[in-house]
Amino acid sequence: MENIDLILKDYLAPILDFFAGQPWVQGGAVFLITFIFASLVSWVIFRLLKMLTSRTETYLDDRLLNIARPPIYYSLVITGFSTAVRIMPLSDTIADKLIYGFRTVGVLIWMIALIRVSKIILQQFAWGGSGQDKKHRLIQPQTLPLFENLSKLVIVAIALYIMFQIWGIDMTAWLASAGIIGIAVGFAAKDTLANLFSGVFILADTPYKIGDYIVLEDNQRGKVTHIGLRSTRLMTRDDVEITVPNSIMGNTRVTNQSGGPHPKFRIRVKVGVAYGTDIDKVREILMNIAENEHLVTRTPAPRVRFRAFGDSSLDFELLCWIEDPEFRGRTLDKLNDAVYKQFNENNIEIPFIKHDVYIKEFPARNN
Repeated sequence: MENIDLILKDYLAPILDFFAGQPWVQGGAVFLITFIFASLVSWVIFRLLKMLTSRTETYLDDRLLNIARPPIYYSLVITGFSTAVRIMPLSDTIADKLIYGFRTVGVLIWMIALIRVSKIILQQFAWGGSGQDKKHRLIQPQTLPLFENLSKLVIVAIALYIMFQIWGIDMTAWLASAGIIGIAVGFAAKDTLANLFSGVFILADTPYKIGDYIVLEDNQRGKVTHIGLRSTRLMTRDDVEITVPNSIMGNTRVTNQSGGPHPKFRIRVKVGVAYGTDIDKVREILMNIAENEHLVTRTPAPRVRFRAFGDSSLDFELLCWIEDPEFRGRTLDKLNDAVYKQFNENNIEIPFIKHDVYIKEFPARNN
């Protein structure tokens, strides 16, 4: 900054010589000229840049340009202020305080601008693009608030450090105290921090999202209604809400029934028929049932598989897809109901386990 002051004095030497012996007037002239110069430069340069950005298809450069103009303008003005203060007949203490204050204001202006820039860039990363490339990004719409807050913390921390340096405040004691406090808090809130970090990884990795049906390792099944930094909430089919700490969700096996290339879910209807039954007729009936059920999708198409020769039955399986795992229960109910009625109408026996007991002889009676 002192080098800049010397450069400005060299450029403004004719004006300073013209007002020689009048330091207050010299300082005021330097400030006025710097103010006019900053206004002209910012107007001309940003006017030209705006003409260039208006020709592009994206609005990102226009938004960044609007944010960059104020801090650059005020930086030039603050430089003029500092030079003017050095010229004026003020005590070193007052001059230093004023210059430190100007520089602090400049740091605050740049801090606000950088926070706005980081927010725009993070939004571009989260919402830009499409397809599989977007799906596997670290920054996604659901993780955007987390990264915005982290970027704010980093920018504010750097700004505070610079301001402490401007005012000559030693940060060693502050950092030591913060380290001790951080260790104490870490031991006291170990479980909370574990949930917090697991929540960050869940939001970043996105193994599931709000609205997905997931099955936990203990066979608990439900719809994800909330993903927080501390816990994940599921709504079961019994309308009971389950809250699971993220540290458990991050270290257990989770089956996402809504995952994959599409949210469609495959259901299986297992049925056995008696030996001797016309298997082509069974296939035809099962396919007709699936095709006539409106909850069953046409793509992928339903199919029938002859699975095994059972102990007392020929085992078939009707495979079909539904639009959402939420419809699993009602679809199985309708398909099972239709299978039973259709088999009865076509005299197709659904065998059940039977045990025939043969009595070889009755025990002799004692007279």
